[in-house]
Amino acid sequence: MSSAYKLPSHVAALARDGFAVVRGVFGEGEVARMAASFDALYAQGVARGVSWRHQNFYTRVARDAALGTVVRLVQWPSYVDPVLDAARTDPRMLAILEPLLGRDIKQIINQLHWKPPGAATSEFGYHQDIRFRRPREAYRNPARSFVQTAIAIDPHGRANGGMTFLPGSHGKGELGLGGEGRIMDTSLADGDLAAAGLDPGGLVDLELEPGDVALWTLYVVHGSHPNRSTGDRRLYINGYVAAGDCDRGAWTWRGGAPCPLGPPVLIHYEDVFTRPEPHAVPEG
Repeated sequence: MSSAYKLPSHVAALARDGFAVVRGVFGEGEVARMAASFDALYAQGVARGVSWRHQNFYTRVARDAALGTVVRLVQWPSYVDPVLDAARTDPRMLAILEPLLGRDIKQIINQLHWKPPGAATSEFGYHQDIRFRRPREAYRNPARSFVQTAIAIDPHGRANGGMTFLPGSHGKGELGLGGEGRIMDTSLADGDLAAAGLDPGGLVDLELEPGDVALWTLYVVHGSHPNRSTGDRRLYINGYVAAGDCDRGAWTWRGGAPCPLGPPVLIHYEDVFTRPEPHAVPEG
């Protein structure tokens, strides 16, 4: 790299804080099409009424005390929705990721997240995403080879259940926050940060407009608030990895060329080859 080359500002912010934002990546019409895909998959999940899996495609349905049946998330919607599939391999996403991961990139996360207004349970407790990289031996160099991204579908902030980050916490290594329970069933508790030697006074709320892209590392401490507004908070999360550092995942770009999704591959669902058929998933 030439000494005169200046890295994009999001690269410096990610290194310094553990998270960054790139503004205005997707336009209003593009966001509207993604929002329509969100709404269709949400309606499908509610109509089915149970959590459901077909290969890597998975819809998690829950019973909310205030709203009744809700959809918490959908994994790998890109297998069934071309609009969402196109967004994850968009050349603008590659431009954001290439200075961080290179041009040979796989994907291990492809998720839709909802926080409908009035939901009784919609917090995510403080955690680091490194806790989800299992089995650990399949994921190498996690501090520098993995980047999580999120496309804002709605305005995103504290009032409607936005994410909150602790800048610089990615430099402290793995902290074991959150225990063994489900993060999406855990409330934000500043005491958890204090117990880990962290100062909750340093927390920063993530503020996004529709079409903005946030990105963060596997080690930065973060969580998200409950949605206390009257509007939705929809977020499209895609997690990428330098291909040479991960034994799992779907190829997204090879040499900078986008890769279509083919037959199912091993990502998180361990039985993808032995139980690929559509089936209901009991939630414990």
